[in-house]
Amino acid sequence: MSTEVDSAPNLSALYLKAVTSGPLRRGGELPQTEYVRRGIEIDQAHLAEYNRVCGFGLRDELPPTYPHVLSFGLSVRLMTDPGFPFPLVGLVHVANSITVHRPLRVTDVLDQRVRVANLRAHPKGKQLDVIAETSVGGEMVWSETSTYLRRGKPDDSAPHAERAAEVEPGAPTATWRVPGDQGRRYAAVSGDRNPIHLHPWSAKVLGFPRAIAHGMWTKARALAAFDGRLPESFTVDVDFVKPLLLPSTVEFTEAGPGTGVGPGTGTARPGRDARFAVHSRSGKPHLQGRLR
Repeated sequence: MSTEVDSAPNLSALYLKAVTSGPLRRGGELPQTEYVRRGIEIDQAHLAEYNRVCGFGLRDELPPTYPHVLSFGLSVRLMTDPGFPFPLVGLVHVANSITVHRPLRVTDVLDQRVRVANLRAHPKGKQLDVIAETSVGGEMVWSETSTYLRRGKPDDSAPHAERAAEVEPGAPTATWRVPGDQGRRYAAVSGDRNPIHLHPWSAKVLGFPRAIAHGMWTKARALAAFDGRLPESFTVDVDFVKPLLLPSTVEFTEAGPGTGVGPGTGTARPGRDARFAVHSRSGKPHLQGRLR
């Protein structure tokens, strides 16, 4: 069932709804609802701030992760609807896959649709996918699958999810200092104000020693390292392996087969199957990714 939405959802109201309705959710099947929003024009001031926060340069093309921000409100609305089986608070974003079919331009007028699918067993509970699609003039130009884990009763018979090929720590391409307010800065441009990202005290309430970086900020920051070198169409898969505590110093490593992959490659394009990762300086993996 498709439902048309004529404006971006009010995320503050949806987060309040998530907190109050969460204890009432008891599992079950995923809803068949699909939310659709049409005629989305790019706010260039917002885009410029997003680029600054995530490390992208100013271009006529949208960063490959930017449509995620535009569709995020629809995703939250869907996951706070009465028919959604799990509390939004407590869902863990464990993987994300984005396909760019052709570059999106600042002047494009976008239509977006969001649905949930593929509820399945996981060794640590249940997994599901939030699927978002972006079209221009009826042509799908961008698509995304965000995989979430709902922790619950262990299921040893469930298959383990396939992960992107791992990049080992060492010989980093770049070192990044991630400040303590990074979560608040990304929340301001993304609308994702989950308290685990905002302050040490709010993160501690939810079981983290300090605030943690958004997984989608980490993915965006990694893709910004490829800025100006990305092909016309590609898929980029990432696994969010371990939380990135704030503040931190992390190492980005670009590796894998193909021309122009690896440290010191200047402006060469990545190979057909470039791999990349973000590690702590101690070697703990935060993100593992593949660009193909």
